[in-house]
Amino acid sequence: QVRMVESGGGLVQTGDSLRLSCSASGPRESLLGVQGWSWYRQTPGAQREQVAFMNSRGATHYDDAVKDRFALSRDQATNTVYLQMDKLKPEDAGIYYCNIWPPSALWGRGTQVFVSS
Repeated sequence: QVRMVESGGGLVQTGDSLRLSCSASGPRESLLGVQGWSWYRQTPGAQREQVAFMNSRGATHYDDAVKDRFALSRDQATNTVYLQMDKLKPEDAGIYYCNIWPPSALWGRGTQVFVSS
């Protein structure tokens, strides 16, 4: 199973930026089978919601709420995906998780983002 480790969260003010990182590790065969990456956000009492997705060819899709402010990038050599978050808003706060596609059953611990108004 592929495991993810997220990092980069923190406390920022409205309008600031953060860059989240997601590193995947696991069996080589599993990593070679990765067809995409997703970032999700979870807030208290709510389910995880997908905010960004990148397929194996690098094409991306963003939730309307973050489009034009968030950007995905990846380093294939290190199996790392980044989520650049600009112009942060209080509603962007939450715990951010990443996962591969098809999803691994082993979710990481996530990284928490706080945005003060």
